[in-house]
Amino acid sequence: MSIELKRIYASASSADGYRVLVDRLWPRGISKDEAQLDDWIKDVAPSDELRQWFHDNSSEWAEFRKRYLVELKTHREQLRSLAEKAEQKRVTLLYAATDNEHNNAVVLKEYLGRLGS
Repeated sequence: MSIELKRIYASASSADGYRVLVDRLWPRGISKDEAQLDDWIKDVAPSDELRQWFHDNSSEWAEFRKRYLVELKTHREQLRSLAEKAEQKRVTLLYAATDNEHNNAVVLKEYLGRLGS
């Protein structure tokens, strides 16, 4: 399975493969042409409530991860097709967060890896 993570503000590359924005909100300052997306699956992003909670409690990474994994289970079938795509070619999950280690794309990548196993 080939899943990469990348900030939406980094330049697009042919090496990215299938580019998917995984944030609920469109990133500021990026046009749709600049984004060069193949898909935007905002429905699988953290709920507004969870996103706002994590914004206010950013030191609670473990709790955010746990809550988000629970939310992802409701999107299992939609995400299964993305996991299957990653079995065939590189998929790059795009996110706007400035923290590269503590964001929803990190958790989503982990979840997709479980679906693909």
